[in-house]
Amino acid sequence: MTIDPTKLLVRLLELSRNLSAVADIDVFMMSILSAAVELTGSESTAILEYDETKLDFYYKYVPWFQSESIKGARVPLNDSSAGWVFLQVKPLVIQDVTNDPKYYSKNDELPDFKTSSLLAVPLVLHEKAFGVFEVFNKAAGEAYSAEDVRVMESLASLAAIAMQNDLLARTVQTSRTESRELDRLKSEFIAITSHELRTPLGLILGHATFLRELISEEFHEQVDVIIRGASRLKEIIENLSSVDNYQTGGSTLRSRKVSMARIIEDVSASFRDVAGNKGVAIKIEIDPSQDLWLDVDGNKIAIVLSNLVKNAITFTDNGGNVTIRAERQPDFIKVSIQDNGLGIPARDLAHVFDRFYQVESHLTRRHGGMGLGLSVAKAMIEMHGGRIWAESMEGMGSTFIFLLPVNVNQAAPEPAMPFAD
Repeated sequence: MTIDPTKLLVRLLELSRNLSAVADIDVFMMSILSAAVELTGSESTAILEYDETKLDFYYKYVPWFQSESIKGARVPLNDSSAGWVFLQVKPLVIQDVTNDPKYYSKNDELPDFKTSSLLAVPLVLHEKAFGVFEVFNKAAGEAYSAEDVRVMESLASLAAIAMQNDLLARTVQTSRTESRELDRLKSEFIAITSHELRTPLGLILGHATFLRELISEEFHEQVDVIIRGASRLKEIIENLSSVDNYQTGGSTLRSRKVSMARIIEDVSASFRDVAGNKGVAIKIEIDPSQDLWLDVDGNKIAIVLSNLVKNAITFTDNGGNVTIRAERQPDFIKVSIQDNGLGIPARDLAHVFDRFYQVESHLTRRHGGMGLGLSVAKAMIEMHGGRIWAESMEGMGSTFIFLLPVNVNQAAPEPAMPFAD
């Protein structure tokens, strides 16, 4: 039987279009099987997939009327036509199975089917076989031709792509499900841990502060160590809770009219002693004629600025500068925190806002922290409909910039250049 080239092309084009249009993989694969039977003039067909665990094949797709009779049947890798095609990654034609040792005769023990001839081609992806596509019993006892082989190879290519797409889709869905479960467990852990730690931590801070007032000055340094350590733990807990509350929708905004200039002045004042002890100068550059009032949750924006200023001081050496700038733009206020410190390597720049991300190795880093401050800043800016990004050059310092809409319902635009080398 000679295949009409026009009919073949039309059928292949139809299947190619359906490859992306049909949502149900089973429906598409049934159309592939139907095309294989029709275009090669065969009695039946099957797609076998290799099982790497059991080292044999199982029937992945068969015509619907054979699905029950063939359910659970297996084909060995050795001493079978499927195994030969799989291992050789080449087509195989057997015109008379009774005279060919490569044919697995136990297939004929399946009810309602007896094989006389077969054509098998490998299912290949990235030059590696993962299954076999077979047709059986050419009509009227005819022999399978080279043209039939080409038809089956074309259909096998479509089948392989469809099966791989389905595998990828299921893998993605599984990953999403696992990710959601991990997020749920993470949120639950953070909530429980934060709740359980707050009470004893509050007691430690309270009693340590009380004891400091009672004991002689010679022991103040030891008590101060306790207070600083407890305060650091309190900060870590609050940062964990802030990020988690934002991601789970548990955080709310209490917006009101506030002055960005006042927030900058207050935050800068709170860090002057820390910066001074390290030999770092804090500078403020704001045009006093500009209106920097906006509707935000002032406490949260103060936390954002504090985290960014603290980060800048941490990574700036003695004699360096941290400069805070603010300016009014149409509908937005732009704030930048610039330092002339260590800078951020290009490979790390895109990840600095990730939770727990550390630019320095945990084995070599000289600076403390859990990598939460920038994550908190990003979360709180985005709660306001704002945008935050970093620009840096290693060895020359970094600039962290955020835009905040003047009005609560105004969304800030994406930065034109989110990262600079």
